[in-house]
Amino acid sequence: MQHHEKFMLRAIELARHGINQGAGGPFGAVVVKDGVIVGEGWNQVLASSDPTAHGEIMAIRDACAHEGVFSLEGCEIYTTGQPCPMCLGAIYWARIDRIYHGFRVEDAADIGFDDAEFFRQIGLPADARAIPSQELCREQALLLADDYLRLPGLQRY
Repeated sequence: MQHHEKFMLRAIELARHGINQGAGGPFGAVVVKDGVIVGEGWNQVLASSDPTAHGEIMAIRDACAHEGVFSLEGCEIYTTGQPCPMCLGAIYWARIDRIYHGFRVEDAADIGFDDAEFFRQIGLPADARAIPSQELCREQALLLADDYLRLPGLQRY
């Protein structure tokens, strides 16, 4: 078995564990660095009452804690399902190099996890989205941003 398949099968095993525990949907993930799993996770939305507790998010959190870093540059993620917009954003923020996924977004929709509307909404201008967004206290928020830029020893991410 190729190492890629080994990691994907571990992600599937984690997802199966999660669904058997009633923790959430069939989503598991592993983060791999230099051929070694450094983070694991499975969907825990139901178990934790946290809509952000997707398998990829949990694996990223685990990998960052394990490695003591906020950047997972040099890592790959193996996930049972093609990442939703939130998880895809987290993967980009974590600087993960590559994604391997099992089933597709369309397959997830067939079992009740339809991300198509989220992807569509993100592509719309802010004023055309279903959830309204309004600018408020911009000047005060910009002062905060300026204060942040002046912090001694500022570490960018």
